[in-house]
Amino acid sequence: MTVLAFRTPADVSAAVPTAVAHLNNGGLIAHPTETVYGLGSRANEADLAALADLKGREPDKPFLLLIADMEMAVDLGLQFTASAEALARKFWPGPVTLVLSGGEGELPETLRGPGGGIAVRWTSQRATATLIDQLGAPISSTSANIHGSSTAPGTAALVDMFADAVDSGSLLVLDGGVLGNVPPSTLIDCTGQAPRLIREGAIPLEELRAGVGRLAP
Repeated sequence: MTVLAFRTPADVSAAVPTAVAHLNNGGLIAHPTETVYGLGSRANEADLAALADLKGREPDKPFLLLIADMEMAVDLGLQFTASAEALARKFWPGPVTLVLSGGEGELPETLRGPGGGIAVRWTSQRATATLIDQLGAPISSTSANIHGSSTAPGTAALVDMFADAVDSGSLLVLDGGVLGNVPPSTLIDCTGQAPRLIREGAIPLEELRAGVGRLAP
């Protein structure tokens, strides 16, 4: 089965073992997030290359990392500055992506951006967070679209867009329903002493500053 229901707690309980096995066998997934559908894989070089190939984009452009809790990020050696920790504790789980230093020897260098950091988010999409928790490792993630095209709002469009991968069984689609027109996550570079806003998204700058004051960008 290449499309699995992923909406109710019962759906998630039934789908997660299959999704975990699929990922551990080098497969790719399409999954809901709190913003748009994502394409994901395990965070290793071979699977990241397969993900880049599926999306049709340059293999050296890094993907973000989705985690199930802050402990997972710490265990991977990712480093939280005072600002990063304040932002994470206030806005995670949720649509705030933090670019963090660290992770050397624990994560593939292809996840690292040109500034040396790795983009990380503790997703608030409960079903996907459950999958990551049961996998026991983060997954890489990118918006579910062919490079340069619009993101698919639901699984019918996903199946059409990636028909060959779905038909071959290399892409497992987790059907979380049609997602709303939500902006992408807010992206903040926390690799330096002062945080830097890269992209204002679902959490506006005013809300960041109201939440953590001077520790916001």
